[in-house]
Amino acid sequence: MNAPLTAKDFATDQEVRWCPGCGDYAILKCVQKTLADVGANPDKTVFVSGIGCSSRFPYYMNAYGFHTIHGRAPAFATGLKLANPELDVWLVTGDGDGLSIGGNHLLHVLRRNVDTQIMLFNNEIYGLTKGQYSPTSRVGTRSPSTPTGSIDAPVNPCAFALGAGARFIARGIDTDAKNLSPVLKAAREFKGAAFVEIFQNCIVYNKDRFEDFVAKKTAAETQIHVEHGKPMLFANGAKGLKLNMKTLALEVVDVGENATPVEDIFVHDETSKAVAQMLINLPMQGYPMPLGVIYRDPAQSFDDAFWKHHPTQGKRTGKVADALRKGSVWKKA
Repeated sequence: MNAPLTAKDFATDQEVRWCPGCGDYAILKCVQKTLADVGANPDKTVFVSGIGCSSRFPYYMNAYGFHTIHGRAPAFATGLKLANPELDVWLVTGDGDGLSIGGNHLLHVLRRNVDTQIMLFNNEIYGLTKGQYSPTSRVGTRSPSTPTGSIDAPVNPCAFALGAGARFIARGIDTDAKNLSPVLKAAREFKGAAFVEIFQNCIVYNKDRFEDFVAKKTAAETQIHVEHGKPMLFANGAKGLKLNMKTLALEVVDVGENATPVEDIFVHDETSKAVAQMLINLPMQGYPMPLGVIYRDPAQSFDDAFWKHHPTQGKRTGKVADALRKGSVWKKA
């Protein structure tokens, strides 16, 4: 009987090269440990990335890996999954790589529901190219490309994913392995495109960008960890979210004997797109940041549908050489 895998079994001999203090280190360790915990097979695991700081990821994972071109990782990942459905395909991208030049490709891998785990590292900046503003940068962000402050309305990655038709949407924080690992496990178990936005600290160009909700001293008040079928409580149970029936919006209320009873706190339903929409936009109202699995509503994956309707079920019916010599003229059968 083989010994249980450890995080070291998923680490390579390559020197990990990110800036000291970069959030990518924490994500890497979390992914390695998570794969070991679930007993993943390195020989059937693939990491695909585009271009950016996050895209160095495949070099540091003891699995198969593809470091592809800017924004096109979803296309490569789709091809891999269709060619070999047994592969466990992970897609690693950033807010610049995935939501700028790669926005079109990301949209299609989500709407098609290709069975992949998509980790989008969001640091709200272009790190590899020295700190220009990115599609997720907040209004007013000063950078080499916006010296007087960005005037662009930022992209909300989870809202983008929901609008693209994603069937699994979740959020996590780079240094919070305790809560990020269960999210990654849930993403891996999901049959389809699992989108996970990970807030990642860029220590050099956008340091402490998420301090308003990741700071340990105030995290209990600024984060809400949602779980299917359970009331949406935070602040150690002293506060919660209640549905205002007049506005049909979630609002923060105090919880207790002399306040709102727990029975009236809104219960998370991860299968509801309407609930997901409300949670995704919650921080825009000045409310806590929802973390965990926000939306999960399974449907047939693209690769399953592809093979179900494949005319030869993968069996070879001819030779490549013959096909090349056949020409490009279509003839009626």
